[in-house]
Amino acid sequence: MLIHSKYSMLGAPMDNNNYNNNGYNNNDRRNGGNGGGNNNRRGIRPSHIILGLLIAVVITYLGVTFFKSCYNKATTSEISYSAFLEMIENDEIESVKYSSSRIIITPKKQPLSGLKMTYYTGYIYDEETFTKLKGLKDVEISAAIEDTGASIMDFILVYILPFVAIYIVIGFVFRKVASSGGMMGVGKSNAKVYMEQKTGVTFRDVAGQDEAKESVREIVDFLHNPLKYTAIGAKLPKGALLVGPPGTGKTLLAKAVAGEAGGPFFSLSGSDFVEMFVGVGASRVRDLFKQAQQSAPCIIFIDEIDAIGKSRDTRYGGNDEREQTLNQLLAEMDGFDSSKGVLILAATNRPEVLDKALLRPGRFDRRIIVDKPDLRGRLETLRVHSKDVLMDDSVDLDAIALATAGAVGSDLANIINEAAINAVKSGRRAVTQADLFESVEVVIAGKEKKDRILSKEEKRMVAYHEVGHALITCLMKDAEPVQKITIVPRTMGSLGYTMQVPEEEKFLQTRDELVAKIVTLLGGRAAEEIVFNTVTTGASNDIERATKIARTMVAQYGMSEEFGVMGLESVESQYLDGRAVLNCSDKTSALLDEEVKRMLREYYVKAKELLSANLMCLDRVSEYLIEKETITGKEFMRIVNEVKGTLND
Repeated sequence: MLIHSKYSMLGAPMDNNNYNNNGYNNNDRRNGGNGGGNNNRRGIRPSHIILGLLIAVVITYLGVTFFKSCYNKATTSEISYSAFLEMIENDEIESVKYSSSRIIITPKKQPLSGLKMTYYTGYIYDEETFTKLKGLKDVEISAAIEDTGASIMDFILVYILPFVAIYIVIGFVFRKVASSGGMMGVGKSNAKVYMEQKTGVTFRDVAGQDEAKESVREIVDFLHNPLKYTAIGAKLPKGALLVGPPGTGKTLLAKAVAGEAGGPFFSLSGSDFVEMFVGVGASRVRDLFKQAQQSAPCIIFIDEIDAIGKSRDTRYGGNDEREQTLNQLLAEMDGFDSSKGVLILAATNRPEVLDKALLRPGRFDRRIIVDKPDLRGRLETLRVHSKDVLMDDSVDLDAIALATAGAVGSDLANIINEAAINAVKSGRRAVTQADLFESVEVVIAGKEKKDRILSKEEKRMVAYHEVGHALITCLMKDAEPVQKITIVPRTMGSLGYTMQVPEEEKFLQTRDELVAKIVTLLGGRAAEEIVFNTVTTGASNDIERATKIARTMVAQYGMSEEFGVMGLESVESQYLDGRAVLNCSDKTSALLDEEVKRMLREYYVKAKELLSANLMCLDRVSEYLIEKETITGKEFMRIVNEVKGTLND
């Protein structure tokens, strides 16, 4: 489908919306084998019993000693020497023990019954004080035996035990880290594992990719019937690379392979290998292949593999961690045995940046192109996405497929969904053909903005601009016919547009067809200049697209008399934005710009000549469009034929 002249507001974005494929719930793999039973449990070893008893004894001894020390500290208090003398004078002392450093006093009266409280003070030998003590009745005076055990235990508890505990804890953590593949499992693979019943996708769910399905169906058949191939000496391909634009169903196709194969499916993205810690990516690659070999036969799917598989030269930038991950992936793909049934699928839309070592046979043996669907593929895709949607008898999916040339699977799914939403909003219980065509416009140009009111002069300019495009299409035999003309503003920045739908799908374009496209794109600006003797900013998108086509004709297609069949540009990003890179000198590039400018000037003059010769048609259709705001291709052609019939009469 082509939409010419999104008569745009100044600075308004002109990008199209993309629709994401339906997601599937990621379910973790359950224990296989014997239902996750306890067949592998080991008995209790004698060494475990001895170690447990030893730990219990040590903990008991340390606990008793600790509580004893706490009790002694709680029942012993220090007093001053003068307080000791006062207790002697008041005859409050029951017993006194002398040691080398202190005097321990036990009072006659205890603060709490059943609790023996003692006091101590610094040792000062005083004969008079000693004589007074001896003179007191029922006072026991003795020498205390030095008890160094408490101080040693205090030293152990305060200084040694914490370090021992820290050592044990750190040792335990590092053992767990080593067993889990990294710090807190950071080196462990993040792959989501699907079993046969959990993918929920088969080849019936993938439409419009017959060639790609045929390639992967052979791999599935190999997994199901390996003896049929090994008998003749064939080997299972180690890997297959799915290449194509975004939204074409690469991930869906990989899940369909897993669903058909009936085995475990390890799914993860290339970015899942990348972390801030050096070496984590390589560790995760090792862990992934270890899990896969234990679960063989199985399939590993790495989406967006360009995140780790970029070329190891300086052109695309260097990164040691990413290169370590790539090197480990290369080593693992070389090391595992494909006869065990481990297949690697990967997807990317940037194959040009992948490392050559990754693409060689023996690693990714097959490159499967998942490209934009053709007319038949779009029709099949529309049928798949509309099978659960109530459709009216007026629906013609063939017409929608023809009108959506260049759309990918996600775009078509979005169109069906938008049509269903529009039917519900309109109070209908089934989707009509009008809903589908409206959804095509919503996906391409956005929703109508009926609240935006243009002035009469602006409305006239937009109308003449759009009719200028449409009139060129019926005046040039190689142009595509008009489906619809509207001057109703849209949310994606257009104040009006002309929709063209091809009569049949083409895979090649002639020079005359490309010229007709350029003249049609420039027809809006030409109409403005002819009628209003001025130009506006509304033709910015038309000029951009016309310039791009003209430049491609000269630099890539060899359709210029100046340069002939000389290739001046090469496409670098084929499956993304089609970005081209110049392969010529600055002088040649300047000549290229001059040739493009000459061609655009020539085709603009041609557009003005065609419109000037049919000025009455331009005025009549524009007046009708201003009144109705939206007209169909049939209405447009009816007015043009009426005017031409009047002129012939």
